[in-house]
Amino acid sequence: MNHRDLFSGIDISRNLLPDGYAYRNWNNSALKGNLIINPDRILVYGNVGIWVTDSAFTRYTSFNVGFPKGSDNRKIFDVHRSADGRLYAATLFGLYAFDEDRTEWRKFNLEVDIERFVGIESIGDTLYAINRSFLFKGKSEGPQTRFSRIELTAPQGYEQQVSLFETLWQTHSGEIFGMPGKLFVDFLGLITVFLSLTGIVYFFFPDWIKRRKAKGKAARTLIRTNKWSLKWHNKAGAWFYIPLIILFLTGTFLRPPLLIAIARANISPLKFSHLDQPNPWYDKLRDILYDQERGRFLLSTSEGMFFMDPNDDEPVKAGIQPPVSVMGINTFEPLQNGWFLIGSFSGLFLWNPSVPEIVDYVKTKLWEPQTSGRPVGDFKVTGTITDTHGNKYMIDYDRGAIPLRHENSFPAMPQNLLKKSKMSLWSASLEIHTGRIFEFALSSFYILLVPLIGFAGVLVVISGYLLYRRRYRKIK
Repeated sequence: MNHRDLFSGIDISRNLLPDGYAYRNWNNSALKGNLIINPDRILVYGNVGIWVTDSAFTRYTSFNVGFPKGSDNRKIFDVHRSADGRLYAATLFGLYAFDEDRTEWRKFNLEVDIERFVGIESIGDTLYAINRSFLFKGKSEGPQTRFSRIELTAPQGYEQQVSLFETLWQTHSGEIFGMPGKLFVDFLGLITVFLSLTGIVYFFFPDWIKRRKAKGKAARTLIRTNKWSLKWHNKAGAWFYIPLIILFLTGTFLRPPLLIAIARANISPLKFSHLDQPNPWYDKLRDILYDQERGRFLLSTSEGMFFMDPNDDEPVKAGIQPPVSVMGINTFEPLQNGWFLIGSFSGLFLWNPSVPEIVDYVKTKLWEPQTSGRPVGDFKVTGTITDTHGNKYMIDYDRGAIPLRHENSFPAMPQNLLKKSKMSLWSASLEIHTGRIFEFALSSFYILLVPLIGFAGVLVVISGYLLYRRRYRKIK
């Protein structure tokens, strides 16, 4: 899990997973958005990659030639068509342009340490793209586009802080100390497996040895194995008990319910760590949209919504903030009269920077802030689709495509698309690691698995070390 790019080409069939992971009605983040090229040529994109369909959304042809194999390499955040008709795609692992001559996507070779590109916009023949940390600007020339990287200026009143969630996340993965830290956490994973296996040996072997001796059977091999196992179980536990406690404890706060307690907290970055960056926007940019009516960019970030003049690189924070989940924005569309459609796991909302009221688009009423502390809303929005008649569909993570203010249901997923839409090995590992894969059996109680197992791990490590120390001192 610490090396997503390394294993990005490996997928597994969704048929091997619990029923909830099967695609039905475009759920499970299958779609994020669409781009209408002409009345009968529409691009739809999301976790399934990019597909060409017709105005009825019934026939689908893969449009993924050029992307590396693997679902992760075809995880699309944005598809943009510039004024000159060229196509660009922002993906999990880089920025691409479509080569009309070779009829394939080609990746830009850009100097970035975070390859995730999340948004693309254009003004005239100038193309703008953002990854999670920088703005990239260049004249649209398809695969030959040359980009300059721009580090955005710190906003007024900026203080160098990072989210507590991100700090715990990177501590848990080891990324907070770069690749050496990640490799050390990989090693701690192996130590955890070793301690578990040798602990099982120590738990079962003594009784087994006694039973064999009582029956007059040989037990020398079992005795040697038990002694060796206990010796190295104690040594490994004594050497690494502090890093293991940190590993287990930080993991408990990365999922609900403990996540709620830290979701909005910010702290100063740990000095000389991976989070201690000179770039004030490092890993904070989430999406970009050009507001043609006001002639400015809108930047969605982990710090909220900001305005930015195209000729200036200093974002200014919006006074009225739309509700956006801590997991990030998924829908960001301009509407009429200065209104925007904002979608995330908090729901789908109408937002106007000049109007104090925010409207719940699905419930057609004014939005009221939640007081329950839930990290998600009634609808977990992963995207929206607009057909050639202007009808909109909301894509909900659990329920899939839902018509908005009309009665036309969205056509079912075709078999050729379902056959090629697998789950990446990394995503499947994450589902197991977070306990979500057990939701089919435990319902909503699955969220307790991570904190319970995490605290149990901390308790086992501490109690094991204390027992070891007491025995060691007694022998000494």
